[in-house]
Amino acid sequence: MRNIQHIAAQSVAAVLSGRNLNHTLEAAWKRAHALTRADRGAIQDLCYGTLRHLGRLRAVLLQLVPRPVEKPELQSLLLVALYQLEYSGAAPYAVVDHAVECAAKIGGRHVKAFVNAVLRNFQRGRAALLKEADSTDSGYYSYPAWWIERLRRDFPSEAQNILQTGNTHPPMTLRVNRRRGTPQEYLQELERAGLGARILDGGALNLLRPVPVEQLPGFGQGMVSVQDAGAQFAARLLDLSDGMRVLDACAAPGGKTAHMLELGDVDMTALDADPARLKRVSSNLERLGLSARVSCADAAAIDAWWDNRPFDRVLLDAPCTASGVVRRHPDIKWLRRPGDVRRFAEQQQRLLEALWKVLGRGGKLLYVTCSIFMEENQERIGGFAARHPDARVLGAMPGRDGLLLPDNDHDGFYYALLQKD
Repeated sequence: MRNIQHIAAQSVAAVLSGRNLNHTLEAAWKRAHALTRADRGAIQDLCYGTLRHLGRLRAVLLQLVPRPVEKPELQSLLLVALYQLEYSGAAPYAVVDHAVECAAKIGGRHVKAFVNAVLRNFQRGRAALLKEADSTDSGYYSYPAWWIERLRRDFPSEAQNILQTGNTHPPMTLRVNRRRGTPQEYLQELERAGLGARILDGGALNLLRPVPVEQLPGFGQGMVSVQDAGAQFAARLLDLSDGMRVLDACAAPGGKTAHMLELGDVDMTALDADPARLKRVSSNLERLGLSARVSCADAAAIDAWWDNRPFDRVLLDAPCTASGVVRRHPDIKWLRRPGDVRRFAEQQQRLLEALWKVLGRGGKLLYVTCSIFMEENQERIGGFAARHPDARVLGAMPGRDGLLLPDNDHDGFYYALLQKD
């Protein structure tokens, strides 16, 4: 546990300094080659759990150590150990002993004594410490105060449920490659492999318990992909027909690109501005036996990539705060800043304005975000439609006029379908 606890503390410290958790963990795996799959899973669980409950853990630590802990790695070690003591079910004596040994890598004997004292004091005063931590919104919900305030403004009656759902474990949901079979047929494959699942509306398969993708029947042969049920609406909403010219403007990692190609023989162009993430698009298409033109480009800079031939369909899965997927990416809560919402909204507007030009008359543009903040969603589309008389907002969207709030079946998404008259 010692090495696991230490790597988890280092990773949490990196996130709190501004680094993405996925990138941080990938770097950790490269440094520590001897880690087993079980070790990696344990480290990931500690990081995810600590970040999910960070607001509460910080509020507890502040009571135990009123003065700031100067060394970031030491502070994160304490947070990880507090998470283990409160949430993990690990033996308390082992958590404390291993944390004290990890402290020796950070400082001398006084650091070990400090860590021991802090964690023992938590065990002695746990109930009172947690009660005081829960007396503040940030401690009770484990979100930054500005995030809580924004949700209460946008969703007065639903904010509490949204916040609490965001701190749960997300479902593992599958998309069956319709070129290889049906959801009903794949459900039987899962049952033969001893994996329980249920079919959701639209054909998504929700696993009763998450498993590594290597355990999914036919995954390597392209029979199935992992994709949230909410994300699977995109390809179906575009009303694709064979032969259509289609653009996926912000394609990485390629799930929606692949889904569209699974549903129809379309002429697909997949763009993304991030060359590293674009490699995942090509990798996913190769596994699924699909093909598309994959190009690295800023979708808004149309003069650099567009051949002046209009598209029949455009998917704009716009960059956003990702406020609808925080249970999958708990670091987002702590990496985002209040000004990021406006920054993303401006980027979304820039993309909408540019991509409207490449859409042919009678064509449809689907605007998607994995955010639930209104400034990135309803306000973007309302303002765009008001500026463009040829933009007609179509109805029959999923959820509440296109807004899917996170629940047991799917993450949070927003959809708006525009037709060019």
